[in-house]
Amino acid sequence: MPASAKPTARSRRSSPESRASADGPASASPPVARTLTTISGRPVEQLYTPDHLAALDYARDLADPGQFPYTRGIHPTGYHGKLWTMRQFAGYGTPEQTNSRYKALLNAGGTGLSVAFDLPTLMGRDPDHELSRGEVGKCGVNVTSLADMEILFDGIDLGAITTSMTINSPAPVIFAMYLVVAEKQGVDWSTLSGTIQNDILKEFIAQKEFIYPPRPSMRLITDVFAFCA
Repeated sequence: MPASAKPTARSRRSSPESRASADGPASASPPVARTLTTISGRPVEQLYTPDHLAALDYARDLADPGQFPYTRGIHPTGYHGKLWTMRQFAGYGTPEQTNSRYKALLNAGGTGLSVAFDLPTLMGRDPDHELSRGEVGKCGVNVTSLADMEILFDGIDLGAITTSMTINSPAPVIFAMYLVVAEKQGVDWSTLSGTIQNDILKEFIAQKEFIYPPRPSMRLITDVFAFCA
C-alpha cells in the first residue's frame, strides 16, 4: 500500500456524522422507568407542559407578589421598593469583640446583622463545661447570659436593623434574651424584625447539635411560632 494511502489515526475513528449515517439519527438513551418524587414523597412529573396548568388555581397556588402563598415574593414590588438586606455572618470570641465587629460592618454600609454563635452556645453549654474546652469563641461568639447579649448589641438600635441568628436547640432562650435587650433599649417588640433558625430537625438529621429528642424539640419550635404570631 502506498504511504499516502495508509489510514491515519484520525481516519480510523468514526465521526459523529458517520455513526449517525450508519445507525440512523443520534438519540438519547431511553429514560429509566422510575417514579420521581420530592424528598417529602410528593410525585414529580418527568416534564411539565401547559396541560398541567389546567388544574392551577391562580389565587390558591400562585397569587400576586406580596400575597399568600408568597410563591412570587413577600413584597408586592419586590426589590423595586426596597433593596435586599446587606448582612455578613459574623461572630467570634467575646461579646465585646463581636460588638465591635458589628459596628464596623454597619458603618461600612451593612443594613442588618447575622449572628454566628460558638459551639458551646449552640449546644446550650456554659463556657466552663468540660465539653466546651477549646471551643469557646472559636467558631462564633460566646453568649451565656443576658449580660452577654446586652454587650453584644450595646450601642446598636435593634429597632432600626434586622437581625438573623443562626441558633436552633437553645433558640427559645437566645430569642428571649434578644427580646429583653430590645425591651431595655425601649424598642417595641412589634417593630423588631429578623430571623432565628429554630430548625431542630436539621440539627437532628444532619448537624447533630440537638439537646432534646425531636418531639419535645418540635414543641419548643411551635411554641416560638405561636409566641411570635
